[in-house]
Amino acid sequence: MTHEQPPTPTGAPQRRGPFREGDRVQLTDPRGRLHTVTLQVGGEFHTHRGFLRHDELIGGPEGVVVRNTSGIEYLALRPLLADHVLSMPRGAAVVYPKDAGQIVTMGDIYPGARVVEAGVGSGALTLSLLRAVGDNGSLHSIERREDFAAIARGNVEGFFGGPHPAWELSLGDLSDVLPTVAEPGSVDRVVLDMLAPWENLAAVADALAPGGVLLAYVATTTQLSRLAEDIRTDGRYTEPEAWESMVRGWHLEGLAVRPQHRMIGHTGFLLTTRRLADGVEAPQRRRRPAKGAYPVTEEGAPGTGGESDAELWTPEAMGERLVSDKKLRRARRDVGQPRPQV
Repeated sequence: MTHEQPPTPTGAPQRRGPFREGDRVQLTDPRGRLHTVTLQVGGEFHTHRGFLRHDELIGGPEGVVVRNTSGIEYLALRPLLADHVLSMPRGAAVVYPKDAGQIVTMGDIYPGARVVEAGVGSGALTLSLLRAVGDNGSLHSIERREDFAAIARGNVEGFFGGPHPAWELSLGDLSDVLPTVAEPGSVDRVVLDMLAPWENLAAVADALAPGGVLLAYVATTTQLSRLAEDIRTDGRYTEPEAWESMVRGWHLEGLAVRPQHRMIGHTGFLLTTRRLADGVEAPQRRRRPAKGAYPVTEEGAPGTGGESDAELWTPEAMGERLVSDKKLRRARRDVGQPRPQV
């Protein structure tokens, strides 16, 4: 007698069928405001204008309209990935859906690919990468901070309904961890979301297969300039390309069709380059800026001149918001990841 193995958690069962206890549901009120709740037997969703019992949704179909005790109507749907990312518990800032889509497409993340991600944050980009590589691919995420890694694990496992078969998560610095988890030339794609990605160019070059793609997400022009120049200096990569994307929604009401007053402007810059084969020199650029076009640090990279590298590239100097311990504790609690015992 054979026993069928239960399916591995890839999120599909959580995306279809009637609402179940533990499902995340997005409630949209008549003004278009979104409220995300996790269904619990006997649970209630409260606002200043009445409450709605979770039991009215559990067992029912998706796409229904329910009323609270004050008669306010809510449209009930499962949140899309983009909705989930913006509403899930977070410690670090998340990679916005507009950037995650660009990373998956422009980084050519394909089913079965072997991908390394460093700088996991709250796990938002990890969700998109796992969907792209599929069950037969592999994604190895590396995060320096234990609290960020715990929140990311909770968010990823909560979204997929358990540990994803293609995912591994390691704690530590990329330059230390990558050589221990990937053979030289065995990685197809590397995605970096960190403060100083240029510090890991050597480790990434060793791990990437010839033709492999390195994609970096940085927040400021100073980081972008430093990374591009260090990639050129390294000599093992193709000429880098960089861009940013901005999203402007549109107001649709009869003949009053116009751009919305608000838009998602700058969130970060994306830079891509590819690994050259060993022993191959990149073609020389036809035009390069003059050496005196900007001040440089002792290492020859863009800076303010006279300051040490450690002083230049700090989270505060790059405008990164520090996350309070209180917010991290709350996020860990929300995703069911207890604090480690000291």
